[in-house]
Amino acid sequence: MREIGGYIELERFSLPMLHEGALALNSGRNALAYLIRTREIKKLRLPRFLCDSVPKVCEREGAAYTLYDIGRDFLPVQDFDLGEGEWLYLVNYYSQLSNEQLTAFAERYGRVIVDNAQSCFQKPLPGVDTLCTCRKYFGVPDGAFLYTDAAPIGELPRDESFSRMGFLLGRFERTANEFYGDFRANEERFEALPVMAMSRLTRNLLHGIDYAAVERRRRENFSYLHERLKDRNGLTLHQTGTFMYPLLLDNGKALRKKLQAGKIYIPTLWPDVFQMSEPGSTEYAMAENILPLPIDQRYTTEDMAYMLDRLEQLL
Repeated sequence: MREIGGYIELERFSLPMLHEGALALNSGRNALAYLIRTREIKKLRLPRFLCDSVPKVCEREGAAYTLYDIGRDFLPVQDFDLGEGEWLYLVNYYSQLSNEQLTAFAERYGRVIVDNAQSCFQKPLPGVDTLCTCRKYFGVPDGAFLYTDAAPIGELPRDESFSRMGFLLGRFERTANEFYGDFRANEERFEALPVMAMSRLTRNLLHGIDYAAVERRRRENFSYLHERLKDRNGLTLHQTGTFMYPLLLDNGKALRKKLQAGKIYIPTLWPDVFQMSEPGSTEYAMAENILPLPIDQRYTTEDMAYMLDRLEQLL
């Protein structure tokens, strides 16, 4: 029986949702798990510049994997000879791989998966399996989108997110530092989550976002930082990104700690790289010294100027 009456719950939103036509799942790693099952993937070629969540999905789903190296342009430094049931996994780091580059890989190798977790606003290529996650871009506890023409694996159970909202609600009214432990606990839950459809709560929140304004703000902030930092940056950036601004400096590791002490929280995005690669390698140096500067929709160019001022003082 339906419930009628009682106390009023969270408002329901109806704005158009980004990636409306994609398969909506509960996490990015489960989008990959879905592909491994539907495509019957036996083996994946993964970049060494990666967190361990992707290899763990492969292990959980019974797919073998090998690691390949990338250069400072974020592209593979080798060619591939894919065997039967083997797929190439490409990560679109900081939105720096153009659709033209991704098309070239898809045409050359055929069996390609594009990870757009750091390029949520980039349009997926027709006929190319593409996944992106929601948590890196929006204030939601979970969620991912998958573009694929693989045969579906049947109706999925629906996830529920109400118990994962604490760190988001806490930070909304207090400080990030107070709820960082809750945030980390939420991140750890994803390792055990089964493949499920996106929760109603997350879907509802995603229907309440002005995506054009979000994308515009992120691009403006990226461009503002790049105009002022491009001559110092050890990376050559090829297009405006919408995730974070990657600033590669020789002393990035030391600067990160100093910025964090001043409440400018700069993450080390892939700490697992330090176990997956050798000191002195390109991947090790980038994981250690790239400063991913925040550019998201919470901030204006005035905030970017403040962050640059602090950075200049430290430099």
